[in-house]
Amino acid sequence: MKTVKLKKGEGRVLSAKGAWVYDNEIAEADPTITDGEIIRIEAHNGFCLGQGFYNSHSKIRIRLVSRSENTVIDDAFWVSQVQRAYAYRKDMGDLEAVRLIFGEADFLPGVIVDKFHDLLVIQCLALGMESQKLLIVNTLKTLLEADGYPIRGIYERSDAKVRVQEGLEKVKGWLSEPTSPVTVITENGVKFEVDVENGQKTGFFLDQKSNRLAIHQLVKGKRVLDCFTHTGSFGLNAAIAGAKEVTAVDMSETAVALAKRNVQLNNVEDRMSLVCADVFEFLPNQAALGQTYDVVILDPPAFAKAKDALKMALRGYQEINEAAIKLITDGGYLVTASCTSYVTPELFTAAIERAARNAHRRLRQVEVRTQHWDHPILWADERQPYLKFMIFQVVDER
Repeated sequence: MKTVKLKKGEGRVLSAKGAWVYDNEIAEADPTITDGEIIRIEAHNGFCLGQGFYNSHSKIRIRLVSRSENTVIDDAFWVSQVQRAYAYRKDMGDLEAVRLIFGEADFLPGVIVDKFHDLLVIQCLALGMESQKLLIVNTLKTLLEADGYPIRGIYERSDAKVRVQEGLEKVKGWLSEPTSPVTVITENGVKFEVDVENGQKTGFFLDQKSNRLAIHQLVKGKRVLDCFTHTGSFGLNAAIAGAKEVTAVDMSETAVALAKRNVQLNNVEDRMSLVCADVFEFLPNQAALGQTYDVVILDPPAFAKAKDALKMALRGYQEINEAAIKLITDGGYLVTASCTSYVTPELFTAAIERAARNAHRRLRQVEVRTQHWDHPILWADERQPYLKFMIFQVVDER
């Protein structure tokens, strides 16, 4: 097997159970290595750190596949990894809408597979896994159908920008016989229309499922504001759970149109309305109008796609949380989230603390959560948990 040797003092993340080797950590690489090839990873002293895919196009030069130099990386190996990932989801229950493969956390680097009712969607973001795509989704299809979950179609959504950094073209299209890309899922008793061809990423954000359920107990009989609503997911969970009135806001006309269809699908038009507006402008405008809400939900997109945007992201989180806190009634609730991986839990809570101080309100922590169980958190992965989710009660001192 061809070998890549790391510099002295490098490979610390890999040795601590991380999964990547960066280009600046490498001392020597066999010049005959081809991109996508599985190679042996050596520490500077010759100790084997495992096997991984090599890619000269990427700053992530090697993605770990196995920590043993003796593991045979063949079709049987990949099938066993898929079976292990599937067994975990089956143990946890509810396979109606679920992330079946979550990249490195399932030891399948750069691969995401989501199931939406009767459709599978795969996203492949690593060169070394390109040749394994069909094996992975066909193995999942076999496992699902054996357990009574028929699969109507398999769609690929490998159209993320990170593909270009891997030296790959962006691609999307059917890996099975073409069929309708639209299906309906049920989550926490709420129905959602999912378009795997045109929706965001793979079609729907599954990582907040248990967090959306967590708000059910807070919203009964309450006036709720759902910001960055996208498909209407949090707002619809609030409406179904008994909220008196829900206002859902998003600046995307496409998102608002989809959310309206989901409102109709769930027959909650009488208590849920949608507004197309920029949340950063909408919140202070509501304060100027004297509006208040019992529950305000903030589920924004990632504010920082790169580390150099971190300061701006933190300012954004502080700004929207401060504006939201000012709108919440005494004893009401702030539900706030960040999916920016560069924002650590400590940085996020510090931004919220500054927001509360500037708003001259006190926060009482109710609950701290992270991503749903189908997005497992593999310890020693410095990017995890990427999702921070917190619930606070806003209390005025008397």
